[in-house]
Amino acid sequence: MRVVIVTESFPPDVNGVAHCALQTARHLVDRGHDCVVVAPATSAAAEADPQAPCRVVRIPSLPLPGYPQVRVALPSRRVAAAIAEHRADLVHLAGPFVLGVRGMAAAARLGVPAVAVYQTDLAGYARTYMGAGEAAAWRRIRSVHAAADLTLAPSSAALRDLEAHGVPRVGLWPRGVDTERFRPDRRDPALRRALAPNGEPVVGYVGRLAPEKQVELLSGVCALDGVRVVVVGDGPSRPGLGQTLPGALFLGRRTGDELARIFASLDVFVHTGPFETFCQTVQEAMASGVPVVAPAAGGPLDLVAHGRTGLLVPPRDAAAVRDAVWSLSADPGLRGAYGGAGRATVEGRTWAAVGDRLIGHYTDVLASRKTVLAA
Repeated sequence: MRVVIVTESFPPDVNGVAHCALQTARHLVDRGHDCVVVAPATSAAAEADPQAPCRVVRIPSLPLPGYPQVRVALPSRRVAAAIAEHRADLVHLAGPFVLGVRGMAAAARLGVPAVAVYQTDLAGYARTYMGAGEAAAWRRIRSVHAAADLTLAPSSAALRDLEAHGVPRVGLWPRGVDTERFRPDRRDPALRRALAPNGEPVVGYVGRLAPEKQVELLSGVCALDGVRVVVVGDGPSRPGLGQTLPGALFLGRRTGDELARIFASLDVFVHTGPFETFCQTVQEAMASGVPVVAPAAGGPLDLVAHGRTGLLVPPRDAAAVRDAVWSLSADPGLRGAYGGAGRATVEGRTWAAVGDRLIGHYTDVLASRKTVLAA
């Protein structure tokens, strides 16, 4: 199968869309498929794209004003050219919004089937950044995804949202997790001593530091006696969080095996953002054998079994986050039970297994197209 992945973000970017696109490309190549990636150029991207398992076509881009970590592709004929030159059987659109819309239009002109992967809660972002615009965001989402042969939602909550807002032809495709990299035996006593010299429980957040992530909800946790709060990540909210979360240790952006050591060395993982369509860091914490506290909204509803692998709390409720963390930090036995159950839950959710499900969706779309053309 010849596939072109058109993605709004790709490594060296660090975010859910970039990571998922990379894992998808790797799996397609591993299964013997011919893959090309089309992605915005970034200031840090090397010409050879050493992380990529296949050729990457970079489209000129500009940083998003006020959020330079996000880049927006400029209009370019390279998108359509890449699809045509590769003689694509199918176009995979990762989080289509700007570049993906052009990929969708090019696929339609060339008569190539398109599978769109819904990954970002744009309506939630509109509420966060503009205080309004949710209806307009859903109109945009609906118009983009209605043109696809199939839209894949990462969680049951996202699937329900898409269907409720009139997006047709929606299926479920969750995300995988690297259970070899993220595992409990990465726990590092020396790192724990560095993070919490007095042996106190270590409570961590990992992710972008941006308004929609609502990391400030950890303020009550910072006020707990005998608890060490660790924040991993970077983003536009970082300057203000230093005052909002007194006593927290900010480690900046970490990746790879270093990030896996940090995850496994936590006692409790907390995710605070209520707008996650999936929430990969929750899966990585569970794979690391760490109990999770997360909002009862969006993707975490599929991932966290309340009272078995972690605790779900009302969204945007700092007191509930604090109380949940306190109950876990005070009970090592409960933390161990939740962490063990979390690891067992995700052990079968490898990227290989999830990637094969994606190829099954591709196969169904191609079969449907052939049936329509033959009719």
